[in-house]
Amino acid sequence: MLKPNPEALKFLQTRRSRPAKTLAMPVPDRTELEQLLKAAARTPDHGKLEPWRFIVIEKAAMPRVAAIAQTRGTALGLDGEQINKGRNQFDQGHLAVAVIEIHKPSPKIPKLEQTYSAGAVCLALLNAALAAGWGANWLSGWPSHDRAFMTEALGLADHERIAGFIHIATETTAPPDRPRPSIDAITTWVTK
Repeated sequence: MLKPNPEALKFLQTRRSRPAKTLAMPVPDRTELEQLLKAAARTPDHGKLEPWRFIVIEKAAMPRVAAIAQTRGTALGLDGEQINKGRNQFDQGHLAVAVIEIHKPSPKIPKLEQTYSAGAVCLALLNAALAAGWGANWLSGWPSHDRAFMTEALGLADHERIAGFIHIATETTAPPDRPRPSIDAITTWVTK
């Protein structure tokens, strides 16, 4: 049996994302970020396919990515509010890690399980950043679903897509906790 780790359990029971728009400089340096990526890469991965990879978007790249979001939002015919919402995470961003889902051919591991693994990487990276004392937030939005944005902004291949953007920087304000689901309401116990 594994040795209990009450501090880790308490962290997981009380963890709270920090809104990306409240994050500020400084951000983790490359060595610190590599430690967070290493933790995220320990995510369950059926078949050892590694159906994900990371693209680090640094501060200097944010204006270029924001401009592509603006152009794509306009091309898609989105309203100004939608365009701004898609663009602002990059305009206001200081450091983001795009977790890229890669569907790999496998006779045993369905694409859906590969998608689950990529989502788990997003949460693992988010939690690693929070555990290391950084503010962090997992964002997606319409840019993460627009194929042209994926290609133009990040150079993704056709078999790749964005699972999420994990923004990591310094917390400026602690948000209040939000209501959490009732475990009784969402849990079914199978006893026979």
